[in-house]
Amino acid sequence: MRYLFIHQNFPGQFLHLVRHLTRQGDHEVVFISEPNANVLPGVRRIFYKMRRGASPETHPAAQEFEVAMLRAEMVAQTARNLKNLGFEPDIIVGHHGWGELLNIRDVYPDTPMLGYLEFFYHVDKFDVGFDPEFPDDPALHARVRAKNAVNLLALNISGHGQTPTLFQKSTYPDWAQDGIAVLREGVDLQACAPDASLAKRDFVLRNVLVRTDEKLVTYVSRDLEPYRGFHSVMRALPRILDERPDARVILVGGDGVSYGARLAEGSWREALTAELGSRLDLSRVHFVGKLDYQSYSDLLKRSDAHVYLTYPFVASWSLREALASGCAIVGSDTAPVQEFIRHGRNGLLAPFHDPAGIADAVLELLENKALSQRLRRAARRDAERTLSMAAYLANYEALIEETIAAA
Repeated sequence: MRYLFIHQNFPGQFLHLVRHLTRQGDHEVVFISEPNANVLPGVRRIFYKMRRGASPETHPAAQEFEVAMLRAEMVAQTARNLKNLGFEPDIIVGHHGWGELLNIRDVYPDTPMLGYLEFFYHVDKFDVGFDPEFPDDPALHARVRAKNAVNLLALNISGHGQTPTLFQKSTYPDWAQDGIAVLREGVDLQACAPDASLAKRDFVLRNVLVRTDEKLVTYVSRDLEPYRGFHSVMRALPRILDERPDARVILVGGDGVSYGARLAEGSWREALTAELGSRLDLSRVHFVGKLDYQSYSDLLKRSDAHVYLTYPFVASWSLREALASGCAIVGSDTAPVQEFIRHGRNGLLAPFHDPAGIADAVLELLENKALSQRLRRAARRDAERTLSMAAYLANYEALIEETIAAA
């Protein structure tokens, strides 16, 4: 088959599928994206370059849409050049989030298309107004609604949509949901397999030493920010450290902002460290920045209690990989996490806004070995049952076949 993938950041969410297809050896795989250094054998990459960003004269609420239309224009032009060279795909697979697919029907009007639909924004639920520490500003509602301009156009393009979770599907309008398939993303269960031997020897990560007689509490986020509960985790640490002198904490993530508002100056790490002051024993709290995959994976496997929090928003890959690694997880009682973790069954849930409740749950895992082991085993079993990479790829191929057959 001939596949055309489209995603501004190659390979994006399509890494595992593209790798799977090229390994089969009997497909032609072409990928349109902006230039980057990523390489996958067997993939023919076609680049487009943005001529400019949004105009300063454009209304602030419309600037994101302007950029999306510029992307749509460039992708369509690139695809047209590809078509003129004789490439006719059997299926187009792309991400709707940046507008790249909006004009693709002008080039390939009859080609089946499967679009990735990530999140539909609302001004009255989910992430907006969720955190009382950062009060909702009605003046920004117009910008939130405008973020759905691409979403709404995407939902009206003929084709099929897919999304990874029931929660993400639920964010879309009722009238659109019948056209959105839930395709649960898988993880590499072999790479993320539990490794009990890591707890039987001193564990070293960068300049941090975790001894065998110490308990390791972990937290991972692309960036250390409120959307992923960084502020709640930090405020839970003084009590955890006070009650467990043998506890050491490693927090993974950068000082940028992936989601939500930026501080006027400095980072959330600096702000929370300053807020907690002497209550936080920095000799046992380690900020290690961003890690290579192997170091990150080993950290999850060594963890004695792993904390994952998020606003009602898209769940991170790290939650799936923590489950597969057999982590004892404390998750936030928010809808995206509840889809993966059932309290007392394969992890513990705590209120997102309650540092004391988060500390209680972490301490329970550190103190109750039988509970911790039971939750670890259940987390791994559930990952094997619901997060298998082989099943994910088989389901993906089946959805592609259904999309082609329905065209």
